[in-house]
Amino acid sequence: MTQRVELATVMDRFAVDGLVTEYAVAVDDGDWEGYRGLFAPDGRADYRSAGGIEGDAGQVAEWLSQSMELFTMRQHLIVNRRVRFGRLENDTGDTARIQADYINPMKLAGPEGDSTAPDFVCGGRYAFGLLRTQDGWRLREVVVQEKWRRTSQARQEPAAT
Repeated sequence: MTQRVELATVMDRFAVDGLVTEYAVAVDDGDWEGYRGLFAPDGRADYRSAGGIEGDAGQVAEWLSQSMELFTMRQHLIVNRRVRFGRLENDTGDTARIQADYINPMKLAGPEGDSTAPDFVCGGRYAFGLLRTQDGWRLREVVVQEKWRRTSQARQEPAAT
Protein backbone atom coordinates (compact mmCIF):
# COMPACT_ATOMS: atom_id res chain seq x y z
CA MET A 1 0.00 0.00 0.00
CA THR A 2 1.21 3.46 -0.72
CA GLN A 3 1.32 6.09 1.98
CA ARG A 4 -1.45 8.02 0.20
CA VAL A 5 -3.79 5.01 0.23
CA GLU A 6 -2.92 4.27 3.86
CA LEU A 7 -3.65 7.89 4.84
CA ALA A 8 -7.00 7.80 3.01
CA THR A 9 -7.92 4.59 4.84
CA VAL A 10 -7.02 6.12 8.20
CA MET A 11 -9.08 9.22 7.39
CA ASP A 12 -12.04 7.04 6.38
CA ARG A 13 -11.74 5.07 9.62
CA PHE A 14 -11.86 8.31 11.61
CA ALA A 15 -14.87 9.50 9.59
CA VAL A 16 -16.96 6.34 10.00
CA ASP A 17 -16.03 6.09 13.67
CA GLY A 18 -17.17 9.68 14.11
CA LEU A 19 -20.46 8.90 12.37
CA VAL A 20 -21.18 6.04 14.79
CA THR A 21 -20.38 8.34 17.71
CA GLU A 22 -22.71 11.03 16.31
CA TYR A 23 -25.42 8.37 16.04
CA ALA A 24 -25.10 7.49 19.74
CA VAL A 25 -25.02 11.14 20.82
CA ALA A 26 -28.09 12.01 18.71
CA VAL A 27 -30.12 9.21 20.34
CA ASP A 28 -28.90 10.03 23.85
CA ASP A 29 -29.56 13.76 23.44
CA GLY A 30 -32.89 13.31 21.65
CA ASP A 31 -31.63 15.19 18.58
CA TRP A 32 -34.01 13.62 16.09
CA GLU A 33 -33.29 16.10 13.31
CA GLY A 34 -29.59 15.34 13.75
CA TYR A 35 -30.41 11.61 13.78
CA ARG A 36 -32.22 11.91 10.43
CA GLY A 37 -29.28 13.83 8.98
CA LEU A 38 -26.89 10.94 9.66
CA PHE A 39 -28.67 8.72 7.14
CA ALA A 40 -28.34 8.43 3.37
CA PRO A 41 -31.59 9.24 1.52
CA ASP A 42 -32.48 5.52 1.35
CA GLY A 43 -31.24 4.82 4.89
CA ARG A 44 -33.19 2.46 7.14
CA ALA A 45 -33.00 1.26 10.73
CA ASP A 46 -34.25 -1.93 12.34
CA TYR A 47 -34.90 -1.97 16.10
CA ARG A 48 -37.25 -4.98 16.11
CA SER A 49 -34.97 -7.17 18.23
CA ALA A 50 -35.29 -4.56 20.99
CA GLY A 51 -39.08 -4.35 20.71
CA GLY A 52 -39.06 -1.51 18.20
CA ILE A 53 -39.81 -0.97 14.55
CA GLU A 54 -38.06 -1.16 11.18
CA GLY A 55 -38.36 1.69 8.72
CA ASP A 56 -36.78 4.65 7.03
CA ALA A 57 -34.83 7.16 9.10
CA GLY A 58 -37.81 9.51 9.45
CA GLN A 59 -40.18 6.79 10.66
CA VAL A 60 -37.66 5.43 13.12
CA ALA A 61 -36.74 8.90 14.42
CA GLU A 62 -40.43 9.53 15.14
CA TRP A 63 -40.75 6.20 16.97
CA LEU A 64 -37.55 6.84 18.93
CA SER A 65 -38.67 10.33 19.93
CA GLN A 66 -41.77 8.83 21.53
CA SER A 67 -40.07 5.76 23.02
CA MET A 68 -37.18 7.66 24.57
CA GLU A 69 -39.55 9.95 26.49
CA LEU A 70 -39.77 7.06 28.98
CA PHE A 71 -36.16 7.70 30.00
CA THR A 72 -34.77 10.79 31.73
CA MET A 73 -31.18 9.60 31.17
CA ARG A 74 -29.71 7.67 28.23
CA GLN A 75 -26.15 6.71 27.44
CA HIS A 76 -25.18 4.52 24.50
CA LEU A 77 -21.66 3.15 24.80
CA ILE A 78 -20.64 1.66 21.45
CA VAL A 79 -17.42 -0.37 21.66
CA ASN A 80 -15.38 -3.08 19.93
CA ARG A 81 -15.95 -1.51 16.51
CA ARG A 82 -14.93 -3.73 13.62
CA VAL A 83 -14.74 -1.82 10.34
CA ARG A 84 -14.64 -3.31 6.83
CA PHE A 85 -14.48 -1.16 3.71
CA GLY A 86 -15.83 -2.17 0.32
CA ARG A 87 -16.73 -0.75 -3.06
CA LEU A 88 -20.14 -0.87 -4.65
CA GLU A 89 -20.35 -2.84 -7.87
CA ASN A 90 -20.47 -0.61 -10.95
CA ASP A 91 -20.42 2.49 -8.77
CA THR A 92 -17.80 4.93 -7.63
CA GLY A 93 -19.20 5.19 -4.10
CA ASP A 94 -17.42 3.54 -1.22
CA THR A 95 -19.14 1.44 1.40
CA ALA A 96 -18.32 0.34 4.91
CA ARG A 97 -19.69 -2.23 7.33
CA ILE A 98 -19.26 -1.77 11.06
CA GLN A 99 -20.12 -4.35 13.65
CA ALA A 100 -19.99 -2.96 17.17
CA ASP A 101 -21.11 -4.03 20.63
CA TYR A 102 -23.14 -1.72 22.83
CA ILE A 103 -24.24 -1.30 26.38
CA ASN A 104 -27.04 1.14 27.08
CA PRO A 105 -27.83 2.22 30.65
CA MET A 106 -30.97 4.35 30.99
CA LYS A 107 -33.00 5.89 33.80
CA LEU A 108 -36.76 5.46 33.66
CA ALA A 109 -38.82 8.57 34.29
CA GLY A 110 -40.89 8.39 37.43
CA PRO A 111 -41.09 9.15 41.14
CA GLU A 112 -37.75 7.60 42.02
CA GLY A 113 -36.46 10.59 44.00
CA ASP A 114 -33.24 12.25 42.99
CA SER A 115 -31.37 9.09 42.03
CA THR A 116 -29.66 9.17 38.65
CA ALA A 117 -28.67 5.49 38.78
CA PRO A 118 -29.82 3.55 35.74
CA ASP A 119 -32.71 1.19 36.30
CA PHE A 120 -32.80 -0.21 32.76
CA VAL A 121 -29.71 -1.56 31.01
CA CYS A 122 -29.49 -3.45 27.75
CA GLY A 123 -26.71 -4.66 25.52
CA GLY A 124 -26.10 -6.26 22.19
CA ARG A 125 -24.57 -5.59 18.83
CA TYR A 126 -25.10 -3.05 16.09
CA ALA A 127 -24.60 -3.76 12.41
CA PHE A 128 -24.07 -0.50 10.52
CA GLY A 129 -23.98 -0.22 6.75
CA LEU A 130 -22.44 3.05 5.54
CA LEU A 131 -22.18 4.79 2.20
CA ARG A 132 -19.83 7.56 1.12
CA THR A 133 -21.99 10.32 -0.36
CA GLN A 134 -21.26 13.82 -1.66
CA ASP A 135 -21.99 14.99 1.88
CA GLY A 136 -19.56 12.49 3.43
CA TRP A 137 -20.22 9.14 5.06
CA ARG A 138 -23.88 8.41 5.85
CA LEU A 139 -25.78 5.51 7.39
CA ARG A 140 -27.53 3.31 4.90
CA GLU A 141 -28.55 0.66 7.43
CA VAL A 142 -28.64 0.27 11.21
CA VAL A 143 -29.66 -3.08 12.67
CA VAL A 144 -29.89 -3.50 16.44
CA GLN A 145 -29.34 -7.02 17.74
CA GLU A 146 -30.29 -6.79 21.41
CA LYS A 147 -28.81 -9.73 23.32
CA TRP A 148 -29.84 -8.95 26.89
CA ARG A 149 -31.61 -6.48 29.15
CA ARG A 150 -31.88 -5.93 32.86
CA THR A 151 -34.36 -3.88 34.83
CA SER A 152 -34.07 -3.14 38.51
CA GLN A 153 -36.97 -4.39 40.50
CA ALA A 154 -38.12 -2.95 43.77
CA ARG A 155 -37.16 -5.12 46.73
CA GLN A 156 -40.09 -7.09 47.95
CA GLU A 157 -40.56 -8.07 51.55
CA PRO A 158 -41.01 -11.80 52.16
CA ALA A 159 -44.60 -12.88 52.48
CA ALA A 160 -45.77 -13.17 56.11
CA THR A 161 -46.46 -16.74 57.17
